[in-house]
Amino acid sequence: MKKALVITIIVIMYFFIYFLHVNFFSWFTIAGVMPNLFVLLILFTGLFINSKVGSIVGFALGLYTDFLFGNKIGINAILFLIVGFSGGFLDKKFSKDSRMTLLIVSTSVTAIYELLFYSYNNMVFSASTNISAFLFTLLIELLYNALLIIIFYPLIHKYGCRAENAFENKDVLLRYF
Repeated sequence: MKKALVITIIVIMYFFIYFLHVNFFSWFTIAGVMPNLFVLLILFTGLFINSKVGSIVGFALGLYTDFLFGNKIGINAILFLIVGFSGGFLDKKFSKDSRMTLLIVSTSVTAIYELLFYSYNNMVFSASTNISAFLFTLLIELLYNALLIIIFYPLIHKYGCRAENAFENKDVLLRYF
């Protein structure tokens, strides 16, 4: 029951982020750039729960994002799947208790997501964009995401640990062997 509640809360958070993206952040941009909170939600799902749940939730919400925003069905689903899986992979490599570590991991994954999305657009659609404009936009987005993580870190950590406890195995010793 707890697991279904956690997944329901993640989906509700997705729709809340969508509402913020469409209504709030479209007015409050930094140099015309909005934060990518969808990537952060999927990353934190993978980090705090596990890579399997992060991948499944990432694929499902990425597919829904493709239907909402884009004409490229499937690219966000695949990239969000990668983000969710990498969150679960990085869970075992880094501590989630450090704000700085969480900040570095989230900005790195956001940068990789944006680089892959940019590369896909250039390869498939032959979109010729200025690389310096892309890098400037990427830098602003990374700073915006980092600022939001710094502000909301206590909430992210508190509810992330609760979600982690809901999905935690009872065989603690067997997890490490």
